[in-house]
Amino acid sequence: MRVIIVGASALGTNLAQRLIKKGKEVILIERDEARAKELSETLDCTVINAEGTRPDILEKAEIDKADAIVACTEHDQNNILIALIARTMNVPEIIIRTEDIQFLAIAKKLGFRHVVNPPQTASVIISDALRGVDTIELSTLMRGDMRFRSVIVGSKMADKKLSEVTLPKGNAYIGIYRQEVFLLHTDDPALKEGDELLVVTVEESETDLCDIFCDIEENQG
Repeated sequence: MRVIIVGASALGTNLAQRLIKKGKEVILIERDEARAKELSETLDCTVINAEGTRPDILEKAEIDKADAIVACTEHDQNNILIALIARTMNVPEIIIRTEDIQFLAIAKKLGFRHVVNPPQTASVIISDALRGVDTIELSTLMRGDMRFRSVIVGSKMADKKLSEVTLPKGNAYIGIYRQEVFLLHTDDPALKEGDELLVVTVEESETDLCDIFCDIEENQG
């Protein structure tokens, strides 16, 4: 597996180390010269000292041969731009890191499925811990080929009730996040533009939910 990581943040560096240990081919792109030099001497991977938002640099990293790209620079806007470039180059898996919750929503509206927001995840776990609640991560509940999916609802599906939209076989509704409010699917809520729809699916029947619910035509991320 060939993975391009853009941004030698703490997340990017740790991820590179883990993937290298698992025998993956890693290409790390870092704009800071001193940081790139340091990592080239300590990591067993290709390190490119350049601006990862430039298409020519991504081509230098042979993005056309990549199985995945992880955009984890310190700037959310850059990460989304990198993801958009990667999508035009048909990278199979695109992962975006965001720090600002607003950019998390934007990335999902653009049709990207894999968006990581460390502050949001950490704050939920910490706030639950302060209430004496041990948060169970969804990843610990998944077995076999079961997956949880989310998609931002576009205007074309606004005002339709969940019961009016039939999911493909192997998929089932969980509910809707409407800002901070969660609506169970059993309440059969009417969809609104901007809702985050949660679905459980099995990998073999996984469908592109954005084709059904989003306004954009293309979703390869």
